Amino acid sequence: MHASRYPRGPKTRDSFVISPGTSIGRQRRGSRPLLAALASLLAAAALTACTDAPVAPRASSRADAPVVDDAQRAGRARTPLSGGATTVFDVSANAFGQPAPNLSAGDAARHAVGDAAFSAVFVPGPAPANAGLGPVFENVACEACHVGDGRGRPPAPGEPFATMLFRASIAGSGPHGGPNPVESFGTQLELQAIPGFSPMLQAGVTYTDSLATFGDGSTFEFQVPHYSFQGMYAALPAEMLTSPRVAPVVFGMGLLEAVPESEILERVRAHDRDGVSGRANIVWDARESRYALGRFGWKANVPTLVQQTAGAYNGDMGVTSSLFPAEPCEGTLPGCERHAPDVSDATVAATTFYTQTLGVPARRNIDDPQVRRGEAVFYSSGCEQCHRATLTTGTLDGVPAVANQEIHPYTDLLLHDMGPALADGRPDFHASGSEWRTPPLWGIGLVQIVNGHTRFLHDGRARSLLEAVLWHGGEATSARERVRRASAAARAALVAFLESL
Repeated sequence: MHASRYPRGPKTRDSFVISPGTSIGRQRRGSRPLLAALASLLAAAALTACTDAPVAPRASSRADAPVVDDAQRAGRARTPLSGGATTVFDVSANAFGQPAPNLSAGDAARHAVGDAAFSAVFVPGPAPANAGLGPVFENVACEACHVGDGRGRPPAPGEPFATMLFRASIAGSGPHGGPNPVESFGTQLELQAIPGFSPMLQAGVTYTDSLATFGDGSTFEFQVPHYSFQGMYAALPAEMLTSPRVAPVVFGMGLLEAVPESEILERVRAHDRDGVSGRANIVWDARESRYALGRFGWKANVPTLVQQTAGAYNGDMGVTSSLFPAEPCEGTLPGCERHAPDVSDATVAATTFYTQTLGVPARRNIDDPQVRRGEAVFYSSGCEQCHRATLTTGTLDGVPAVANQEIHPYTDLLLHDMGPALADGRPDFHASGSEWRTPPLWGIGLVQIVNGHTRFLHDGRARSLLEAVLWHGGEATSARERVRRASAAARAALVAFLESL
């Protein structure tokens, strides 16, 4: 497979007639006008999607129009079985951490081994078990970032960045066309270190609020993040590009890995009349030493779950493996030399299998009239153009439980330009600085129960599902505008639908 095969301060009040602004996620010197940042946000997004599912005719697709049930469109995803046979019916704080119920006895035992590996707490070596933490790292266990196999959040004032990290690079391409590493820092900024070493830097985040207006004249508030960094063992280059990322949920990933490449690529398309497109990210497969379709990560910059797992061990915990044998600080810090792998291939495989075989939470309240109205708002607004309701899996070697399932993740796994307000300005293989992979929506209504918060988008800036919708821009502008202009009742119904997923 080759890349050439693929298409390439104080609160202020504002209206939706706003001019483009600059990226919010980038490191900046000095202040940036808040309205410009919000402007690029509001001139930039709305839940859209790329799918061949029928969409309500644009001439009459008002989000607050009377609801008419369309069995061919909305009805096809009206099932509690979001993950097909892997669906679990648990609405407790453990909803994201259940094994798929269709695992064989042998695979259930393998899943349990992987569960233990996912929860294992690493310590600095030498140690009798789980040695290899650091020298620089983000956290001490997979479970420490993906609490309850769920979603991370930005820190509250005074808290560390426990479930959030920062990617980094400088302009230009790095190895195999990926991000260009920052001298002395690499492509991830490590915020912790074991005794005897210093973290790469210190990071902070502050927020300013801005008000804008719904079509009915009521107002809503955005929380705009501003990140700051201070180098600990080297000066930060002025041209460094940074990208904040919260830890995503990890259930259902084996199903997404099993979706045939052809089904994903058939959704690749040029801009339509609403300005929506869909692009594949073509990335480097480190194990196969070839280019492959990216599926995982906020910019679809990782091709497989085994690479995702080994990369997280390495980048997040400083734990080396045969796939990534170098410490993040190798060549930069004295005492940070290459050594025998900290984890075996068997451990990486077990952890990978665990994430491949977690069950997907079932949809809830499907027949509730408010939820059904919100489903109609979702479709008539154009959200499913990117958040594609239904995909079908093929097979995945060694993971029979995920084979041949109709699933409802509400993603197309493609890149979409979300406009300057959400841009990090940091390219990642084929993904531009304003493109992001459509995140799956399944389970999103249980995040508060599992993780105790409602922080959404790639850096957790949105404090509610509606705020997340209204941050959308770029290709999602038309869909966002339909939601913004909808009645309060229609907006509430949309939130009810999303909470049912």
